[in-house]
Amino acid sequence: MRSKTELRLTPRQRLSRGLKYSTIGPVDVTRGALGIGVDSARSSAAWVGDRYRRSELARQLKAELSAAQETVAAELAAAQEAVAQLPDTLTKGRRTRSRKRTLLIAGVGTVVLAGGAAAFVIVRRSTQPEPSALEPSVEVTPKP
Repeated sequence: MRSKTELRLTPRQRLSRGLKYSTIGPVDVTRGALGIGVDSARSSAAWVGDRYRRSELARQLKAELSAAQETVAAELAAAQEAVAQLPDTLTKGRRTRSRKRTLLIAGVGTVVLAGGAAAFVIVRRSTQPEPSALEPSVEVTPKP
C-alpha cells in the first residue's frame, strides 16, 4: 500500500536513484547534480559570511580591549599615586585630631552601650511571666 504523501528526496538520494534507474535516470541525475551544486554553493556562502562576521567582531573586540587596557592603566597609575601619598595623608590626619574629641567619642559610645544594656534588661524582664499567686492545681510531689 502506498501513502498519499510522497517523500521529498535529497539531492544525494535523487542522484543515486537516477544512476540506479535507467528510464528516469537522466532527469534525476541532472536534478541531483544541480541540487548538490546549489547546496554546496549555499554552504560556501554561509561559511564566507560567518568568517566575515567573525573578523569584524574580532576587530571590534580588539578596539574595545585596547580602550579597556588604557583605562585600567590610568586607574592603576592613580591607585599607585594614592598609595605613595598614603603615609603623608595618615600623618596629617593624626596631627589634626584632638585628644578631647577622642574622649568625647569614647564617652558617647559608653553611654550608648550602657543605655542599650539597660533597655535589654528591662525588655527581658517584661517578657518573663510572673509567678501565679494561686496554689498549683496539680500536686507538685507525686505519691508513690
